[in-house]
Amino acid sequence: MQPRAMANAYLQGVEISATQFLDIFRHYDNDGNGYIEGKELQNFIKELQQARKQAGLELTEQMKAFVEEYEQNAGGKIGIVELVQILPTEENFLLFFRQQLKSCAEFMQAWRKYDADHSGYIEADELKNFLRDLLLKAKKTYDDKKLDEYTQTTLKIFDSNNDGKLCLAEMARLLPDQENFLLKFQGVKMPRKEFNKIFELYDQDGNGYMDENELDALLKDLCEKNQKVLDIKNIATYKKTIMALSDGGKLYRTELALVLCADENL
Repeated sequence: MQPRAMANAYLQGVEISATQFLDIFRHYDNDGNGYIEGKELQNFIKELQQARKQAGLELTEQMKAFVEEYEQNAGGKIGIVELVQILPTEENFLLFFRQQLKSCAEFMQAWRKYDADHSGYIEADELKNFLRDLLLKAKKTYDDKKLDEYTQTTLKIFDSNNDGKLCLAEMARLLPDQENFLLKFQGVKMPRKEFNKIFELYDQDGNGYMDENELDALLKDLCEKNQKVLDIKNIATYKKTIMALSDGGKLYRTELALVLCADENL
């Protein structure tokens, strides 16, 4: 089946499986940048309306609101989280994350919990544990086959470099943009050598970790130097979120590197 015909067939469904959802997103995200935008978005809106009409289905209220907001908006764009709220996705499995973790700080705490080996990545088995807990919390019934499908689909959606695991920035795409402060920090990440110098400079007592006061001093300077992307008024939020990665108030080099170091390997 041709990709367009496949997407059309899926869009006609009363309920879309996790795998079908991934196929739809990839079809319309032509440039693979993680968003459906511009012409991609206009094509999606047009073909969504056509597919629902062909299937004899009305647009849902969510679809109608979406079409009204974006149909005449040439500069609009949507990501994974927005799309899953529009389409009748089976179980809305991607929304479990947001139901449990409503802030970036909670996201960081979850990261510490599920990155069990502190490798700086959520690997397939760790991701499966995370999704299993979400399903249990949501009191959703599932079997091992369905859990495997959710795990593999989540990996395929967010694993942008196809290494079979998720780094912090990839996993954070599950958060809505307004909550995802890590998007802002993408613009201030630094090479490993520079990051190590910065860490040693602000670890004023040389004990190998930063406390809240030391992190506060670093964040103030980062905000001063990067006013276009970081807002000094949000320092308290930045600090609370980053300290959620700490070990009892001790923020070690490897944890801070997840936010500020551009190199994957320290």
